[in-house]
Amino acid sequence: MTTLTPLYLLAAEQKSAEVTDWSARIAWVIGLLVFVALVYWLMCEGWKWRGRLQSDLPELTATPEGFDGDEVLLTLTGRYHASTTAGQWLDRIVAHGLGTRSRAELTLTARGLDVVRPGASDFFIPAEALREARLDKALAGKVLPEGGLLIITWAHGETLIDSGFRSDHAAEHQAWVEAVTHLTSTTTEGTAR
Repeated sequence: MTTLTPLYLLAAEQKSAEVTDWSARIAWVIGLLVFVALVYWLMCEGWKWRGRLQSDLPELTATPEGFDGDEVLLTLTGRYHASTTAGQWLDRIVAHGLGTRSRAELTLTARGLDVVRPGASDFFIPAEALREARLDKALAGKVLPEGGLLIITWAHGETLIDSGFRSDHAAEHQAWVEAVTHLTSTTTEGTAR
């Protein structure tokens, strides 16, 4: 009859041999660190390459003089997630800092939408450039629950852009969709006359 070794004795046994080849262990660690640094460098180069591909995009519009005196239709504080080519939710635009996620403060007036981003470049979207606003769940790799993102579509030069924002209070999103839709319809009517 065989006896079973008690579990606590098995647990107390040494599981692996002591490291005797320190030079091989150190070489593996250094190799792994070099590999991680190489991957990071390639990611940075890819970001720069994408920016060069999008260099034909015009400079962003600055906030016009006297904008602070305009009647404010809506304001929003929250996060700016990204801008993509309209209809292509994974085609991130990185030129002119549009690929940088940041906090954002949005102000909508009859003249347009002012986007203030601490730590990133601010930009202004004239009312004539606004095309639509909608609620969505994904943009440039950011996926949220249905209706979690406010997507504003606007024209910049020859390019239609989708910019994604998330308010600190998601209940505000629907009011923004309605206000931007109303503003674009009044702007379209004004230019048609």
